[in-house]
Amino acid sequence: MTTAVIFDLDGVLVDSEQVWDDVREALAHERGGRWHERAQRDMMGMSSPEWSRYMHERIGLSESPEEINSIVVERMLARYAAGPPWLPGAVETVRRLAAEFVLGLASSSNRELIDRVLEAGGIADCFRATASSEEVAAGKPAPDVYLEVARRLGVDPRDCTAVEDSHNGIRSAKAAGMRCVAIPNAHFPPGDAVAEADAVVGSLAELTSEVVGG
Repeated sequence: MTTAVIFDLDGVLVDSEQVWDDVREALAHERGGRWHERAQRDMMGMSSPEWSRYMHERIGLSESPEEINSIVVERMLARYAAGPPWLPGAVETVRRLAAEFVLGLASSSNRELIDRVLEAGGIADCFRATASSEEVAAGKPAPDVYLEVARRLGVDPRDCTAVEDSHNGIRSAKAAGMRCVAIPNAHFPPGDAVAEADAVVGSLAELTSEVVGG
């Protein structure tokens, strides 16, 4: 029985996957990197140490991974300065489900970005626990960040439903032993991984307590 709902952030609550793509691609071109069409898909779900190392080693930026991470996060915060790019119904959905379930958040975004987004939406207090994949050993599709949120919530992973949009996110949630509801990302579809989800909906408006609870 589902007692906790654990949201992903990017692509589920905020329409930010394209923002990440734009910021990292622009930096790669500025610094003479070798950007390629699979770069964003490769990095989706990676923790900040993982994607910044990817930018250094695979894209070929001369800056250290730590420097790359710092530049990208600073630019992401600047893009969010006027308000995060909320997906339709995101804030309302969080508040609605918080009245029925314990909520957590498992995100690949850096801690500063998670906190900025939740505070901007006035929904930080809706989440009993949040975790960034930079705070665990490995990013998605490894299960680490979902298991960490369940641990912080004090809930068995088998009693959690994850809400995800990406291939790596769906696989991360399922590897953690959780039920998963997919809201496929329009810009970066999850491909074959969508078949691993327990339910698929088209938007947050369809994320009812019945869908979440199974």
